[in-house]
Amino acid sequence: MKTDIILSGVGGQGILSIAAVIGMAAIDSDLYVKQAEVHGMSQRGGAVQSHLRISDQPVYSDLIPAGSCDMILSVEPMESLRYVPFLARDGWLVTNSKPFINIDNYPDEKYLFDEIRKIGNNVLIDADHIASEAGSKKVSNIVVLGAASSFLGLRYEALEASIKAIFARKGEDIIRLNLNALKAGQEAAAAQRLV
Repeated sequence: MKTDIILSGVGGQGILSIAAVIGMAAIDSDLYVKQAEVHGMSQRGGAVQSHLRISDQPVYSDLIPAGSCDMILSVEPMESLRYVPFLARDGWLVTNSKPFINIDNYPDEKYLFDEIRKIGNNVLIDADHIASEAGSKKVSNIVVLGAASSFLGLRYEALEASIKAIFARKGEDIIRLNLNALKAGQEAAAAQRLV
């Protein structure tokens, strides 16, 4: 088992939280984890990306070669497209459809969505709206993680346990909010694939 993931988005959107949840779930599942440094966090609103590799065998490099990534998991649609050259032919692109417009010449949303849909395995969801319905727009990153959960090679219960551990110090309400967001994302992705 090996899953190579590129996490992408914009500073402040919760990329580190996604990486922590996946990493803890993998370790608790007795898997090896290697993560490249997260780049771009020094500026809120700047591009952020990180490589995350999970395997049942030791992982020696934290960098994912071009054309071999199993998943691009993104909380921002334009940022998801930035890493398409890394995606394997049968890889998945899972992204939020709501843009974080921080530049004057941000591309037209229709163009972005058309490009995303050209990728055979894609999940494009309005994670911000789903998160708001789950209780807070702040958990849109966990909604995207939920949408990607079926393709990670990890048990869903391991992700739930990881969320409980990571957010324990913030209290039961925050844990419940994040678990609801995870489930809502999983259900949104499943509904999209059935259409």
